[in-house]
Amino acid sequence: MQASADNDADIYIYDEIGYWGVTARQFVNELKALGNVTHINLHINSPGGDVFDGIAIFNALKHHGAAITVHIDGLAASMASVIAMVGNPVIMPENTMMMVHKPWGFAGGDANDMRDYADLLDKVESVLIPAYAQKTGKSAEEIAAMLEDETWMDGNECVALGFADQVAPSLQAMACIHSKRIEEFEKMPNSIRNMITPPRNSTQREAPAAQTQTTQTQTQTTQTPAVADETAIRAQVLAEQKVRVNAIGDLFAMFGGKHQELMAKCVADPECSVSQAKDLLLAELGKNATPSDKTATAHIHAGNGNFVADGIRQALMARAGFEKQERDNVYNGMTLREYARMALTERGIGVASYNPMQMVGLALTHSSSDFGNILLDVSNKALLQGWDEAEETFQRWTKKGQLSDFKTAHRVGMGGFASLRQVREGAEYKYVTTGDKGETIALATYGEIFSITRQAIINDDLNQLTDVPLKMGRAAKGTIGDLVYAVLTTNPKLSDGKALFHADHKNLSTGAISVSALDDARKLMRLQKEGSRSLNIRPAYMLVPVGLETLASQTIKSASVKGADINAGIINPIQNFAEVIAEARLDEADAKAWYLTAAMGTDTIEVAYLNGVDTPYIDQQEGFTTDGIATKVRIDAGVAPLDYRGLVKSSGQ
Repeated sequence: MQASADNDADIYIYDEIGYWGVTARQFVNELKALGNVTHINLHINSPGGDVFDGIAIFNALKHHGAAITVHIDGLAASMASVIAMVGNPVIMPENTMMMVHKPWGFAGGDANDMRDYADLLDKVESVLIPAYAQKTGKSAEEIAAMLEDETWMDGNECVALGFADQVAPSLQAMACIHSKRIEEFEKMPNSIRNMITPPRNSTQREAPAAQTQTTQTQTQTTQTPAVADETAIRAQVLAEQKVRVNAIGDLFAMFGGKHQELMAKCVADPECSVSQAKDLLLAELGKNATPSDKTATAHIHAGNGNFVADGIRQALMARAGFEKQERDNVYNGMTLREYARMALTERGIGVASYNPMQMVGLALTHSSSDFGNILLDVSNKALLQGWDEAEETFQRWTKKGQLSDFKTAHRVGMGGFASLRQVREGAEYKYVTTGDKGETIALATYGEIFSITRQAIINDDLNQLTDVPLKMGRAAKGTIGDLVYAVLTTNPKLSDGKALFHADHKNLSTGAISVSALDDARKLMRLQKEGSRSLNIRPAYMLVPVGLETLASQTIKSASVKGADINAGIINPIQNFAEVIAEARLDEADAKAWYLTAAMGTDTIEVAYLNGVDTPYIDQQEGFTTDGIATKVRIDAGVAPLDYRGLVKSSGQ
């Protein structure tokens, strides 16, 4: 902890919570020593730890009085994620993670003791849930389900689910997770598991056992006769063995009581020290934590840890035109087939006995090399480029939203509430109930599958890697555009049983594009009401068929009205009142009709994405029926009208 001259303080929790790392006593004492700070930057990179120490730290921060900004610098897992909930805001770089799970621990005793301990764990969980619920706005049942499932979330997912408030650019990973916790979390992503490092204070962690041994030895000495007879020696040996056995038991318990057979062997060997038991346990853990275990989840190299994969990726990106070529990259100029060979030999896999088809097929298997993941990166880059380059207009005026699942959701439009009720002095506030009021919206999945074949790799054909996903990215954005403009042109019914554009909604007008026709349509939108309250909505965009773009631009952008050349001083009363957007889909539906819409973000038409992911994404799977890798492009989105008041349609006649 460190305080600055302007009453700010920086606090770093870069260790476990509790005895082995940051204790509540230590934390609270140092927090008090900071003095009267008004703002705290709390940086967290911790796998969690002791629940009660964590609760004490959380409460100390919660009631401190200073404004707290939480920065997740690496990982906020388990109890560290609870402490993070004290922040407002909570900021997470894209490459950081947070994990929530049910409290766990270990106990000994009879069946009644175990039941009591299980009840205690349930009580602890009930204490932790409100911290998450208050931050996210989720119900206790939703939080409990996430704890049950041991939920891992990156920065974007945390913001979407309410656990964080802001996503920051990626930081360089700061890995300091201790290996003693590697098996505590069953669903730990490989990207986190690969950051595991041995405990930096392992020698200190054996100190309590050694201290207990000394104390018991001294006690035994005071209770035995001065003469070191056989009984005294036996008692001393038994005391030492008891300390050793208990320490070994504690060591294995920190890993959830796993590897009981190895623990029994260590306990049975009187010459096996706690330090030796630790080395044996780490070696056993290492069997399932290295890439040599082909039964485990595929290990993906990242960053600069794999120079071959990084070099191939950069060279291939440069060749595809997505990055600048690095002249010192030795993999420049290689073919796709050569990349596949290098990816295999880097993993120590010999390819001399394979023909080209076999060799490429082996490289496309994710457990054999990083080649498949490199191709996935290139395809994804092309997909996103196609999405970004697509000439679509719907994003300029629609409202962007998000949904967390595929259930039908209800939206309250801009006229959802007429006004706020007066609250008299001493009176209670009354709840407003939305219920099923408003329009509905639901997500759907849109996608296609294409394949990257072995033949394409052997033929050094980049088309399947770049051109196909590029065009699919454009198609994905075009699909959303089709859905948006279908709402305008098909005029669907709203929840009141009337069409979006209806005389009763007072958003239908007539007349070809002119100053008077535009002024009449503008008045319709400006005079919309909710009850007796005027909403005063201002048009921001004019949507027209391409055939009417020139006429619309002339009418809106001209400084004077038609005929003003002979009547000097007559200005255009609607000059630049809205931006013209020409859309070819409107020509196909009705070449004369035009529309006015309120500003982007207003409740007109909503385009919602699953968890806020507003771009398409791809998955790959090695295909049995396809001689290569099947690549699935998909996007989860929903489009629906929210309110008629921010839209006006003119028949154009």
